Amino acid sequence: MKETFDYVIVGGGSAGSVLGDRLSADGKNSVLVLEAGRKDFSWDLLIQMPAALPFPAGKSLYDWKYESDPEPYMNGRRIKHARGKVLGGSGSINGMIFQRGNPLDYERWGADPGMETWDFKHCLPYFKRMENALAADPEDEFRGHDGPLKLERGPATNPLFQAFFNSAVEAGYSKIPDVNGFRQEGFAPFDKHVYKGRRFGPSRAYLHPAMKRPNLTVRTRAFVQSIDFDGTRASGVTYQRNGKTHQVTAGEVILAGGAINTPQLLQLSGVGEAEHLRSVGIEPVIDLPGVGENLQDHLETYIQYACPLPVSQQPSLNKAKMPFIGLQWLLGRKGPAATNHFEGGGFVRSNEEVDYPNLMFHFLPVAVRYDGQKADTKHGFQVHVGPMYSDARGSLKIRSKDPKEYPSMVYNYLSTEQDRREWVEAIKISREIMSQPAMKPYNSGEISPGPSVTTDEEILDWVAKDAETALHPSCTAKMGPVSDPMAVVDPLTMKVHGLDNVRVADASAMPYVTNGNIHAPVLMLAEKAADLILGSKPLEPINADFYRHGVHPADAGTIKG
Repeated sequence: MKETFDYVIVGGGSAGSVLGDRLSADGKNSVLVLEAGRKDFSWDLLIQMPAALPFPAGKSLYDWKYESDPEPYMNGRRIKHARGKVLGGSGSINGMIFQRGNPLDYERWGADPGMETWDFKHCLPYFKRMENALAADPEDEFRGHDGPLKLERGPATNPLFQAFFNSAVEAGYSKIPDVNGFRQEGFAPFDKHVYKGRRFGPSRAYLHPAMKRPNLTVRTRAFVQSIDFDGTRASGVTYQRNGKTHQVTAGEVILAGGAINTPQLLQLSGVGEAEHLRSVGIEPVIDLPGVGENLQDHLETYIQYACPLPVSQQPSLNKAKMPFIGLQWLLGRKGPAATNHFEGGGFVRSNEEVDYPNLMFHFLPVAVRYDGQKADTKHGFQVHVGPMYSDARGSLKIRSKDPKEYPSMVYNYLSTEQDRREWVEAIKISREIMSQPAMKPYNSGEISPGPSVTTDEEILDWVAKDAETALHPSCTAKMGPVSDPMAVVDPLTMKVHGLDNVRVADASAMPYVTNGNIHAPVLMLAEKAADLILGSKPLEPINADFYRHGVHPADAGTIKG
C-alpha cells in the first residue's frame, strides 16, 4: 500500500528545510521531505566547523560534483559546480555568507509583468521573518530579530580587514554599517551563518527543530527518479532508497532541489521542451520550453597578494598546526576554525551606466583557493571579485532517460560584451583599491594574476583561464505569467504552468540572479512560497526607503562610478 502525504518536498536542502518547517508548523498537514544525500551529522567536523569549508567540495561524500560542459568562451574549460550531497544541501557546505542582494534586484523582479508581488516591499517582510540578526540595531526597520536563522557578523578585526576597508575609502568608496540594511553600496563587515563558532545553516535552523513533529517525515538517501502523473495532474513521486524503488502519493509535489536538480527532474518526468524530451526517449506530459533555460550564475576570481608582515591567517593552513587549531575549536568553539573568514567585503558600481552595484568583493586574510590550494607565500591575503548581474544566459538539458546521468550544462560565461567589459572593470578597480596607501604596509606584491597581466585582452584571457563559479546557479524554472513563453512557475502560487499539484520553490524559480551570494534570497523565496502554498495571507508589505544612487544626499563625494 502506498504511503500518502499532503505535501511531498523533493530536496532537503536550503529551500526544502524552510518548507519542511513552515508547511508542517500547524500540525495539520502531513509532510514528507526526500533528500538524496545523507544526514548532516552533528559530529561531522567538515560541515560543522566553519573554517573547514574548503574540504567538502570535491569529495563524493559531501558533493554531487557537477561540472559544466566545455565553456565556449573559457577555452573549453569544464567549470566544477559543487552541490551539497547532505541534508541542508549546499547550505551545509557553502561559505556561510548571508547577503540579501540589493533592493533594486527585487524592484527588477517586480517590474516584470505578473511579478508585482515580488518587489522589495513584498520581499522585505520575509527576509525579516526568517532572520535573527544578532549584530543589527533592534530598531532597524530592515532587519529581523525573532527568526529561526541566527546571524553573527564578522568581527573583521584582523588588521588586514581594517587596511582593506581604509583602502576602499581612500579609493573613493564608502564604509557602511550593514550591506543588508538601508544601503548595500560600500564596504562593511558581512553577516554569516555562524553561531557560537559553528555553522548555523538552514537544516539546523529550520528542519532539525521541526523533525520533532509527528506530522513531518524526513528521509535521507532517497533519490527521486520521477514525478508520477495522471495526465497533467501529479499524483506522487517515485524514489529509490536502500536499493529499493518506492512510490508515494502526494496531495502536492513541491520541488526544492535547486537550479540543477529541479529542471532535471521536470524534464525526466516529461515537463520541458517537447522536441528535446522526445529526442532522449521521453514522452512529453506538457511542452514547457523554459524548463532548463535562463541559466544564470556568478563567476569570480581571486586576486592574491603576498604580505610582508606576520598578520595573515596563512600559517593556519600549515598541516602541522591543524590538529591544534581543531582541538581549540572542539574545546571552546574558538580560534581560526570558528569563522568562515569571509568577514568583510563590499559592493560597487563599476561604471556610471548602472543604477546599483554590479561588482561584489569578498576579502580574505589568507591566500587560498576553494579547493584548499594555498598560495606559495608565508603570509598572504586575497580579494574575490566578479560581476553580479551579467547578461550571459545558459541552459541545462538532460542527456538521457537515466535519472543518475548528470545533465548537460552550459553557462556561457564571458559570452557578452557587458560581461567582458565588467570583468575588465572589476580587475582594475580591485587593483586600484589594493594599491592605496592604507594597504601598502601589508602588500609586498600581487601573486595572481601578477604584474604581467595588464591589458584588457590579458585580463580577459586570465579570467577565462582562472575564474571559478561562485556556486550560485539559478533561474532555470523562472517565475512569470503564463503569457511569457519561457516562464515556468506562476508567481502568485508557485505552481508549474499547465500542471496540477506541482510547485517549485527554490533558486530555479528566480527570474534574475541577485546581487551577492544567493543563499539568503533562496531562503526568503522559500519563506514566501510557503505562505503561497498554504494559502495563508501574505505578510504585509513594508515600504522602507532604501538607498538609491543619485537620490540620497550621501552620494555627495563618497561614491566612485
